Parts: sequence; structure tokens; C-alpha cells
Amino acid sequence: MTPRRPARPASADLLSMLGRLTAQAREGAELQQARVELAEALQRELLPASLPVAPGLRTAARYAPARQGLEIGGDWYDGFEVPGGAFAFSLGDVQGHDVAATAFMGQVRVCLRAVAAVVLDPGEVLSRANEVLLSMDSELFATCSLLRFDPRTRELQAARAGHVPTVWGTVDGRYGVTEDAGGPPLGTVPGARYPVTRRVLTEAGSIVLVTDGVVEGPSFPIDEGLEHVARIVGKSAGGDPDELAAEVMKVADFTGHADDAAVLVLSHDGARPR
Repeated sequence: MTPRRPARPASADLLSMLGRLTAQAREGAELQQARVELAEALQRELLPASLPVAPGLRTAARYAPARQGLEIGGDWYDGFEVPGGAFAFSLGDVQGHDVAATAFMGQVRVCLRAVAAVVLDPGEVLSRANEVLLSMDSELFATCSLLRFDPRTRELQAARAGHVPTVWGTVDGRYGVTEDAGGPPLGTVPGARYPVTRRVLTEAGSIVLVTDGVVEGPSFPIDEGLEHVARIVGKSAGGDPDELAAEVMKVADFTGHADDAAVLVLSHDGARPR
């Protein structure tokens, strides 16, 4: 008669099960980490490696990925030199936070750069970019703020396509939120026009552009978020733009928003135009 094998103790079965679960968890964590690294690499390739150096202007930007899905999205910032010795800066938000939104964001950035290379007026740049995006027959759209700064005249021209208002502050502690006239989001309305607001920056301070992921979410509405950012800008306007961008981005941690977020800071020295 063959002797019976002794039954395995319950603790051995438990340890075996825990080992399998640990291996599965490790595989899942490694897969998620690979997805995050891929998403971050894609986002880095579609955002500028650096911003241009403009006389009388210091710049900085921040981007934070979405907190769900592939952790990518359609928010962007950009800065580049344009004909005539001026500089253009854009910040915007493509609907959605997935691979399609990220790819469309890259197309919008390239489109704005291409049009701005031959058209000086920011409003006209947005109008022409809008028509190009409509011709692509995509279901996506983008909001955007486009600025043109001339370091010789210190003139700042601003055009807005359905985007979040601009926050500003001066070195003497004044601050506010400016909702300039604008047009509809890019890629939505054929023949849309975008008015341009012109200012001469004669006082040292900072101008801050944000996407809605920074200032709007379940925790508080956009008006409250913008006011919070404005108070931060009022305390640090004209200072280190990199530190200011980092402080503004922290607001996104309190909104409860799961979308991605972007911040662009322009700190100007207030020198008189030549």
C-alpha cells in the first residue's frame, strides 16, 4: 500500500498564492511604467526643448501630464522667433487627453509656426490656422492664446481662440485677469475672425498663460482658480519666471482636475521702447 503524502499546510498554499499575486502586480507595474515612459517621451518630442531668448523678456514654462489613461494630452506651449525681429508665444489646449489629442496638438503647433512665418498679425495667424485645421476634417478642436512681442517697441499683441483669460502682475504688487476679446476655438467655425489686443509693456512685471487644467476642476470653478493664480503672480511678478511657473503649476494640484496642464510665463523688464 502506497503511503499517502502528508497534506500541505495552509500556510504553504497562502504563500504560493501571495507569490503569484506579487508576480502579477510586478508585471502590471512594469507595464504601467513602460506606458508612462512612452507617453512622456512622446510629449517631450512634441513640446519645444527650450524657449527663445528675447531682449527685455525672460520666459519659462511648465507641463504636467494627465492623471488618467496614458497620462498624455493635448496641452502645449511654444515660443519662436518670427520675421521682423519679433517673437511669438503660444499656449493652448486640444480637446481630450489621449494619443489622438497629442497628435493633433503637434499638428496645431506646426501649423501656427508655419503661418506665423509669413503673417505678422496674430489674429490673422489664428484665422488662417483655423482654416487649415478645418480642412483636415478632424473631430478635434483646440483653444489657444497667441502673443507677438516686439523687443524694440515693447509692444505685445495678443489674440485668443476660445482660451482661458490671461493673468498679469506688476512689480509694485498690482495684478489682475484680462479677458480680451477673441474668437471661437480653432477648427470649429469656418471664416472665424480673431481681434488683436495691443499693449506696450512699459512697467516691469509678468504675464502668465495657463490651460484650464491649472485653474478649473471639481474643487473650484475657473474664476476662483484664476483669482488664485493672479494673487500668486501679484506676489512674484517680474521675478524669476521659472520659480513663478512652478508656483502657478501647484494650483493644478488643488483643482481636482484629471486633465493635463500647461503654464507659460513672460517676465518683462519694463524698459522704455526704442
